[in-house]
Amino acid sequence: MSLNLADLYEAVSDAIPDRVALVCDGQRRTYAELDTRATQVGHQLQELGIRPGDHVGLHMRNSLEFVESLLGCLKARAVPININFRYTDAELSYLYGNAELVGVIVDGDLAATAAAVLPACPTVKHVLTLGPTDADLGAVTHVDYELGVSAQSAERDFGERSNDDHYVIYTGGTTGMPKGVVWRHEDFFHAALGGGNHYGDSYTSAAEVAAAAAAAETPMTFLVTAPLMHGAAVYSLFSGFFMASKQVLMRQFDAVEALRLVEAESVSCVMVVGDAIARPLADAIAAHAGEHDLSSLFMIGSGGALWSRTVQAQLTELLPNLYLRDSFGASESGADGTLAMGEDGSMRMAPSANAVVVDETLQPVEPGSGELGYLARRGHVPLAYYNDPAKTAATFPVVDGVRMSVLGDMARVEADGTIVLLGRGSGCINTGGEKVFPEEVEQALKSHPAVMDALVAGAPDPLYGERVGAVVQLREGFDEPSLEDVQKHCRTQIAGYKIPRSLVVAPFIVRSPSGKADYRWAKATVAEAGAEAAAPSTRG
Repeated sequence: MSLNLADLYEAVSDAIPDRVALVCDGQRRTYAELDTRATQVGHQLQELGIRPGDHVGLHMRNSLEFVESLLGCLKARAVPININFRYTDAELSYLYGNAELVGVIVDGDLAATAAAVLPACPTVKHVLTLGPTDADLGAVTHVDYELGVSAQSAERDFGERSNDDHYVIYTGGTTGMPKGVVWRHEDFFHAALGGGNHYGDSYTSAAEVAAAAAAAETPMTFLVTAPLMHGAAVYSLFSGFFMASKQVLMRQFDAVEALRLVEAESVSCVMVVGDAIARPLADAIAAHAGEHDLSSLFMIGSGGALWSRTVQAQLTELLPNLYLRDSFGASESGADGTLAMGEDGSMRMAPSANAVVVDETLQPVEPGSGELGYLARRGHVPLAYYNDPAKTAATFPVVDGVRMSVLGDMARVEADGTIVLLGRGSGCINTGGEKVFPEEVEQALKSHPAVMDALVAGAPDPLYGERVGAVVQLREGFDEPSLEDVQKHCRTQIAGYKIPRSLVVAPFIVRSPSGKADYRWAKATVAEAGAEAAAPSTRG
């Protein structure tokens, strides 16, 4: 049996059919029930004419049906495409077209949004709607999801699948339109899902994954707070399946509801995406912990976004026995490792056979040399960006016959092989020849008691070329701090040349529809603040 994701799930389902796999909005599915429904979804897609390799958009919020559809696509060897339900018409039109969708499965209340872009997307021939809708979907074949799926066969008669079948994740990034990262199933299994075992050696067959699942007498229960349209949440979902876990999905994140679910479902691990989820969760624990039994919770795991030291410290102060796991990875590379904090406050990742730092010629940086380079991954990496050969060549180069994924993150390598992460190279601020990485300054800003969120970008400076500018969102109930107050606070944590020279207080921090920092907005905002908002360009 292959390492195809559908084969792997079926093997686990056969091994633990009666265990609860999913909980969402009070509904439950055992592993066998989820497998049956996914099989029916696969047959519905086949009945519509969806063929192996066809792309099917999942334009949905978190739900049991989202997961059924995801697995159903894989069973039929179709390629599920994650659609961000927050996208505007222009972004949706681009994504539908760039992905060359043949079919779309869409929540009923989002169907009108989908219908608005269909005329510009002639490849879409079939739409399944989940829930009532009165949207005019034009000439496409339109099927009610529940009516269509429930009428299908539950027989697994899809034929042989392959390690080479594709799995595509569209990622928004911080600039430009979304890009579709094309993975082989086998590569995705090893790179993104830890080979089915994030805490030990990778498994090499579906039989090994199934045997481990069956042997797991007390598997963890995960609370998935993030939308499944994001890569980090899907990594968590599949990893949980292969660990025999029960997973509780939140249709929409609400921090207090998350605490209720921890108690109600005896959740052992909450999956978050950096501060955007972790900070409200920490504040909710502080305000409401006495109202909920959180004794089952022993781990919070984050991936896909910055998780500041301040929020981590707040969580461990509130729940001293909590284990925090800060995972580093990307849609273009998978799960690359776990971050730990150095004594100097730097973010560090243990040596790995697959992670390497390369220079501009794509050659490895000498450990201990102090040279800065770009973090890259070797081994199981994606094949390409879908329909984008130029960006594919830049991000997934083949060097000496080996494909690499070269990320935008800059790093250096210690003598013992430890990788020290510095930040995104594209956002690096050059101020008088000194390099300042926004993430380090953002960490310092977020530790200020009045700051809820922050972004840092370079602004023009007549003397130094660029100066460090900050945009902050205040915590509720706090007075606006002065620039001098913020500078004094930051000076205790970072060097003088890194301290913000201007400060803009915004009602909220703008992020892309994928939840990532919008540094274009931050750069424009600090530039608009003007020279009058800047402190004297003196540096200590």
